[in-house]
Amino acid sequence: MSVPELRAVGAPELLYRLGRPPDAWALPPWEFAGPDGTFDNRYDDPLGLYRVVYASGQRFGTFVETLARFRPDLAVVAELAAIAGSEGDAPTIPAGVVPSGWLTNRCIGVASVAQARFADVAHSDSIAHLRTALAKRLVHYGLDDFDAGDLRTRAPRALTQEISRYVYDQGFAGLRYPSRLGDDIVNWALFEPAPLQRVITRAQKLRADDPDLQSALATLGLTLR
Repeated sequence: MSVPELRAVGAPELLYRLGRPPDAWALPPWEFAGPDGTFDNRYDDPLGLYRVVYASGQRFGTFVETLARFRPDLAVVAELAAIAGSEGDAPTIPAGVVPSGWLTNRCIGVASVAQARFADVAHSDSIAHLRTALAKRLVHYGLDDFDAGDLRTRAPRALTQEISRYVYDQGFAGLRYPSRLGDDIVNWALFEPAPLQRVITRAQKLRADDPDLQSALATLGLTLR
């Protein structure tokens, strides 16, 4: 029985990225890599030979992905919900706080991507392909099967990093992957050298009243100090 190929797709007209001034599109400096040669991101190269620029097809998505770490601790949320439930009231969850310094130390960039092949790793063809091609490694990580849910898990990141390396070795410029924070957000990992055709905005300053920022704060239950 033949196995489907990785599903190839093109990038959307524009991609958005939150980064640090003066260039949101700058590759992370190698000196900040960990002992394993990665930057502890989902699709980093496990061999530490190429870097990855992470972006989103939605401006709102860049804020959600970056701000998610400020959400209230899940154990606290569960405890407050249990207390409210025992008293018959709706739980009041304290908002997570984003420090004001976060706003001044971030910028947003907009770019168009050159014509290039990206692997849509969440496509059914790609999942079927990876299930066979990486079967030995999937068993190594304790999986008895492989599906779209495994692409969204936060751990082990070594698994998705191995997927990145496999896709890279197949000659793709990067990959398209779904956000673990919602199906409405689609993200892109661009392998070094990032195939940017034109950088439209390199470092746009952020404003506290930015509509996408405010929407992301509301979605995540956060407040900006």
